[in-house]
Amino acid sequence: MEEYAREPCPWRIVDDCGGAFSMGAIGGGIFQAVKGFRNAPSGMSHRMRGSMTAIKTRAPQLGGSFAVWGGLFSMIDCSLVKVRGKEDPWNSITSGAMTGAILAARNGPMAMVGSAAMGGFLLALIEGSGILLTRFASSQFPTGPQFAEEPAPAPMPSQSFGDYRQYQ
Repeated sequence: MEEYAREPCPWRIVDDCGGAFSMGAIGGGIFQAVKGFRNAPSGMSHRMRGSMTAIKTRAPQLGGSFAVWGGLFSMIDCSLVKVRGKEDPWNSITSGAMTGAILAARNGPMAMVGSAAMGGFLLALIEGSGILLTRFASSQFPTGPQFAEEPAPAPMPSQSFGDYRQYQ
C-alpha cells in the first residue's frame, strides 16, 4: 500500500515524536491562551499577561505528553513491523491499543484494559477513514490517461479492376 511507504523505523520514531510534540505544544498553546485570557482578572494587560503565563506554563508540558505518546506509539509500530514482517493497518491499531495500555499501567489493570480499548478503537477509526478516503479518491481520479477510442479506418479498396468498379 502506498500510504505505508514511510521513512525507515529509527527515523520514523524521531519524526513522530517531534511531530507529536509540535502538535501538542501548538494546540496546547492555543487552548491555554484562551483559558489564561478567560481566567485572568479584568483589564487587557492582566488578561494578556495571564494568557502568556498559561502558555509558558502548560503548553510545553502538553507537548511533552504528546511526544511521549507519539514516541511510544512509533516504537511499538516499528517493533510490530519487524516481528510481523509487513506494514498494514493492523500494526497501527495494535500500536494504539498497546500504547494506551502502557500509559495507563500506573492506574491498574482495569484502566489498562479501558485505555487499550479506547486506543485501539480510535486508531481503527483513523485507519478505516484513511482507507475509505483513499478508495474514494482513487475512484474519483482514475490513474493513467484515458483516451477515447478512435474509430477504425474504412477499408481501402483493393487494387484489382473488379473491386474498383464496385465503388463507382
